[in-house]
Amino acid sequence: MEMKIKVIKDILQKNEFSADSIRELAKENRWFLINVMGSPGAGKTSFIRTMINAFKDKFNIAVIEGDVASTIDAEEISKLGVKVLQINTGGACHLVADSINEAILNLNPGKNTIIFIENIGNLICPSSFDLGENMRVVISSAAEGDDKPYKYPIMFESSDVVVLSKIDVAEVIGFDMERYIKGLKAIKGDNLNLFKVSFKTSEGLNELEDYFSKLFSSYFNHK
Repeated sequence: MEMKIKVIKDILQKNEFSADSIRELAKENRWFLINVMGSPGAGKTSFIRTMINAFKDKFNIAVIEGDVASTIDAEEISKLGVKVLQINTGGACHLVADSINEAILNLNPGKNTIIFIENIGNLICPSSFDLGENMRVVISSAAEGDDKPYKYPIMFESSDVVVLSKIDVAEVIGFDMERYIKGLKAIKGDNLNLFKVSFKTSEGLNELEDYFSKLFSSYFNHK
C-alpha cells in the first residue's frame, strides 16, 4: 500500500510540473484554457460547438479533443473552421498535462487564443489531474439523473462553472431540479455558477454565452 501511494504521488507531482509549464506558456501567449469535463454523452462537444459558433468571429479559438478512441468529435469540430487536434488515450480515463503540452505545441495556436480541452468522458479521474487550465467547466445532463453532485462531489467541487444540459427532457424523466441544486450548493456554496441549458432547443444559451462573452472580453482586454 505504501509503494502504491508513493507511485500515485509521483505521478501527480510530475503532472503538476507539466501543468505549471503550460501555465507559464499560457501567460506568455495570453491563452485562455478551458478544461471541459463530464460523462460520455453529457454534452461536452455540444458546449464547445456552441462556444465556437458564438465567439469564433470575435476571438481566436483552438480545440484539443480527448477520447479513448476515434476522431469523431475532432472531425465534427474541424468543420467549424477552427484549429483542432485529437488525443486518443488508448484506454486511459483522463488527459494529462504532458499530452496537453505536446498538443498545444503541435496546434501552434498563436497569441490571444481560447483553447478548449475536451477531457475524457468520466466524472472521477479527470478531476484529479491539473492541465494548466484557467477554468474548469463540468457538463452534467438532466438525462444522467439529479444525484450526480452527491455521487461525484470532487468533480463538482473542482469546477468553476457547471452547465446542466438537456433540460428539455428534465420534466419527462422526473429530474428533481431542487434536489440537484441543493446538492451543488452543499458543495459549492456561494461559489456556484450554474447554467441550465438545452443545446437542442437553445433554452438558456443566451445567459451562458453572455457569461463567457464578459469573461473573455475582460481577460483579453486586460492590460
